[in-house]
Amino acid sequence: MEATENDKTKRSAADRTFERMTTASVATLVLRLGVPTVLSMLVTALYNTVSTFYVSYLGTSAVGAMGVAFALQMVIQALGIMVGQGCASQTSRLLGAKECAKAHETASSALFTALLLGVLFSVTSLFTLASLLSVMGATDTILPYAVAYAKPVLYAAPFMAAAFTLNNILRSEGMAFVGMIGLGIGGILNMAVAPFFIFTLDLGISGAGWATALSQTVSFSILLSYFAGGWGSIRLSPLLVSKNLRTYGTLFRLGTPSLSRNILGAVAASVLNLMAGVYGDAAVAGMSIVGRVMMVTSAAMIGIGQGYQPVLGYNWGAKRFDRVLKAVDATLAMSTALMTVLGLLGFVFAEEVVAFFRTEDPAVVQIGVEALLLQCLVAPIVPVSVVSNMTYQVLGRAGIATFLACLRQGIFFLPLILILPRFFGLTGIETAQPLAELLSFVVCIGFVVRFRREAAHLAADAGAKFHARTTKARE
Repeated sequence: MEATENDKTKRSAADRTFERMTTASVATLVLRLGVPTVLSMLVTALYNTVSTFYVSYLGTSAVGAMGVAFALQMVIQALGIMVGQGCASQTSRLLGAKECAKAHETASSALFTALLLGVLFSVTSLFTLASLLSVMGATDTILPYAVAYAKPVLYAAPFMAAAFTLNNILRSEGMAFVGMIGLGIGGILNMAVAPFFIFTLDLGISGAGWATALSQTVSFSILLSYFAGGWGSIRLSPLLVSKNLRTYGTLFRLGTPSLSRNILGAVAASVLNLMAGVYGDAAVAGMSIVGRVMMVTSAAMIGIGQGYQPVLGYNWGAKRFDRVLKAVDATLAMSTALMTVLGLLGFVFAEEVVAFFRTEDPAVVQIGVEALLLQCLVAPIVPVSVVSNMTYQVLGRAGIATFLACLRQGIFFLPLILILPRFFGLTGIETAQPLAELLSFVVCIGFVVRFRREAAHLAADAGAKFHARTTKARE
């Protein structure tokens, strides 16, 4: 009897979510799901930025170490997001089509996969840590700091990866607010305990690593407790983990665009550190500061885009193509307006933003300000690249989505960062990312137009069929 009542409750929750996702105002839904995601990502980005602020008291080499070791964190996040996005792109469409049992199985398998990948990455990286960080751009003076920070972060890698997977699953069922709570509490905890670990316990930069490890473990525990309590539309259980290899093949295939985007981000950060290292620790530190600042800016835009994804998936699964079209237009409008405002603020207050990190090295400030000004100039065009990639990923069109995901940090940025410094020196390093954003925009705008035409055609066809059925019923 208890199991039956529980099933009824879950069906009721799933039905309520379905009705909300397919009937409520599209713009309101995107904001309702996007704002919590924006806040959770901003907190995540903010605690990384605040950690860099605390570590800045330890010197230029320590700040550079944060930039180098952050590439490792990006890989961990990439694994969790890959599995989470591969799962979420299916579960939102499955819930929209009311195939709940399959959604439960997919989500349970995704959590198991994320934990396993986190363990494998942690063990492998710990055995090769010094060499790995050197490849990622650590100079001889930066390396000891980078190793000290990275070790505790790697201990928590399974929980970090799984937390990002659970957050994506929550968004797919329209529960972004819960994800915000879980990641937000972890981020606030990080900011609170980092100075205690770094200064009071005199752990130095390793204290920042332990603070990050603790916060990620707490976030994972909070997110998992939501599913353990049976409060959502999706149920997670070890008994539901699939034994069919096709399930995992689909997770990886649909998660490949996210993995490509995030892994290329880590590779790009490493190559940037290597190229900047030619000009000394000040260049590495300056570009590291700008990277953290732009991560905060991008978090706001990506958060809105991730609020858009479940709205798109639900309505595509429910064949509400008119709402699909509205979702694309509303998301592009809101994210472009947001990035324009943030880009303008960053441009006007570039020196104050870089000075926040209290670096005593004037070379770091100069490099940071120059790079930040250039990136703020192209901020308004970034949403087109992100939304186009997210759209094709949610629809399960992995090939196109992977291509679009590789544009910014891979196809365009990597050649630019390798070529431009040979001709323009440090200025080439500062301009590589803005130019990559511009070229990516030129390509992605065509795919956005193509998808809008497809959605408009499907909406018109669905409208015609509905009109025909209505007319026939009246006759």
